[in-house]
Amino acid sequence: MLNALEIHDLPVIDRLEIAFQPGLNVLTGETGAGKSILLDALGFALGRQGRTGMVRDGASRGEVTAAFSLEPDHSARDVLIEAGLPESDELILRRVSVRGGRNTAYVNDRRVSGEVLRALSESLVEIHGQHDDRGLLDPRRHREMLDAYAGAEALLEETQTSWRELADAGRALADARAGFEAAQAEESYLRHSVNELDALDPQSGEDAELDQKRRLMRAAERIRDDVGRAQEAIGSTGAEGMITDAIRWLESVADHAEGRLEEPIAALSRSLTELGEAEQGVNEVIGALSQDPLELERVEERLFGIRAAARKHGVLPDGLGDFAEEMRIRLAAVDGSADTLAALVQSHADAQAKYAEAAKALSLRRSEAATMLDKAIAGELGPLKMDRAGFFTGISPSEPGLRGQDAVAFTVSANPGAAPGPIQKIASGGELSRFLLALKVCLTRGATGLTMIFDEIDRGVGGATADAVGRRLSALARNAQILVVTHSPQIAARGQHHWLVRKRVENGVTLSGVTEIDGAVRVDEIARMLSGNRITGEAREAAKALLAG
Repeated sequence: MLNALEIHDLPVIDRLEIAFQPGLNVLTGETGAGKSILLDALGFALGRQGRTGMVRDGASRGEVTAAFSLEPDHSARDVLIEAGLPESDELILRRVSVRGGRNTAYVNDRRVSGEVLRALSESLVEIHGQHDDRGLLDPRRHREMLDAYAGAEALLEETQTSWRELADAGRALADARAGFEAAQAEESYLRHSVNELDALDPQSGEDAELDQKRRLMRAAERIRDDVGRAQEAIGSTGAEGMITDAIRWLESVADHAEGRLEEPIAALSRSLTELGEAEQGVNEVIGALSQDPLELERVEERLFGIRAAARKHGVLPDGLGDFAEEMRIRLAAVDGSADTLAALVQSHADAQAKYAEAAKALSLRRSEAATMLDKAIAGELGPLKMDRAGFFTGISPSEPGLRGQDAVAFTVSANPGAAPGPIQKIASGGELSRFLLALKVCLTRGATGLTMIFDEIDRGVGGATADAVGRRLSALARNAQILVVTHSPQIAARGQHHWLVRKRVENGVTLSGVTEIDGAVRVDEIARMLSGNRITGEAREAAKALLAG
């Protein structure tokens, strides 16, 4: 609910504070008194585009503050949370205009963007009038309004959920088809590569091992003769035989050397042992060099085969085994992708069926609600002296989407037999106001916590019709806060709170003020609205009769 509006230094307003009340608040005053400035100021605080020259002459800046109270479940709280702003039961919107055109917005003294301010204002206040292109006259909102009237929140949520699931299934199927086509394109390459690598069967570390073996075998011929001569030099016909003879000769005379030959004999014996180990190693090399002459060819053939496969697939020789396993996995995916694709096709078909069912149920609820809404509005148009007019909620097929597969449009006909069309194109000024009022009464029935502003909804109507409009506004205000700018005494008399907008001149400057009136002052204001500037006794009596109801 809008609790207070405070305005500083806007055109024709120096300082103004209004404490609005629940129920029906009416604002009256002579033409040019400044009623439109009040609505402009409130719209400016709500983030709407301010007119040029929003700052009063002689002031450097203008400021508007609007204070609201929020119920615990008010949708504005969601906007605050999404914007990272603290929640509170009181919400204060403040907007400042500096001369020169720069505007700054604040929410509970926290600076915010115009986008956040407008998102909040859309959840706080509805402004209705002949140029209500952001409200009831906006065709883009008709489906949303019908859904709210139908109580279709659960069906809408189910439709939205199934649409998202359908979209996910569609993306998964598209990705799988693209992958399947790509896999099929490389199937022959994969199968040939796997067969080739399976036949080669490369082992980790095999490249280094084969390379070492190949180098040794290629050097064998060059070192074979030298190793053979070394074998002879240390063998029995060489060093081994000579050391053996030396030991034998020394041992034969050792008894006559008084022990001085024992150490040389021991040293020669140790040398003989070391020489034996050396001979064994040389013999092993000789054995290795005495290989199959075709072995080098076989080693080189395998080594070159491994390296050629590594170059072909762009991996290191030791990575061929892992690459082969990767190829096997990809080939298995190709072999199994047909089954996977079939499963995804079925999942997509199931998602389509689920969405179609949910959207059909939502369409049925909308159709039923449209019939009820048309009937309800027809019941409202009679008392508003529009018996010959018709209201029609049109539902037509649309592209399936997040909100179902229906397009919704509110249309009217001013006279029987006339083709229905958009409200703003068919209805005259007075008819338009009454259509909007009837629609709003029906759409908000049972709702609470609303703040609605009707700007000159009485234009083009008077007498009994104006009285009917006043009664509908009064009924609407039982569960909402209604602000009405009006020139109709019949509507003004229905207000629970009456605000009078008047001009005054101070020091040669014209200023507007707003005062809540009651009693005799209110009787005189309604009498003025009935008779003009000259208030007669008859006008006062008529005003009292209107106030008595």
